[in-house]
Amino acid sequence: MKVAIAADHAGVVLKDSLKLYLESENIKVADLGTNGADSVDYPDYARKVAHAVASGEVDRGVLVCGSAIGMAITANRNKGVRAAVIRDAYDAQMSREHNDANVACFGARVTPAEQAKELLKQWLTTPFEGGRHQKRIDKIDI
Repeated sequence: MKVAIAADHAGVVLKDSLKLYLESENIKVADLGTNGADSVDYPDYARKVAHAVASGEVDRGVLVCGSAIGMAITANRNKGVRAAVIRDAYDAQMSREHNDANVACFGARVTPAEQAKELLKQWLTTPFEGGRHQKRIDKIDI
């Protein structure tokens, strides 16, 4: 599996922590920035990950900003991207099982690093159920 990851300035510390976690699990990571505390615009980074996912360059994406909301809104404007804000185990499970989410968005100001790692692990390992959910997914990009 290959995962693209990016963050804005508010999420860079959590992004780096999640990147290390992914690498420790032998998952290939494409770090698309940012890499410092200087203020940047989150849509620029959300688009980078969304394009990597939509093009098939990577299997999944991870985005981090202060709340996760702006990243999810931006990423979801790209055809083929299903980004979900992940704040708890239910979000991680259902976004995969029912929505086949391919981008996980974390809020660095609301989710501690250790919790985010556990949620990311759950999100990455939860399969899409398909079946009745597939017809709904098919309606998203029409």
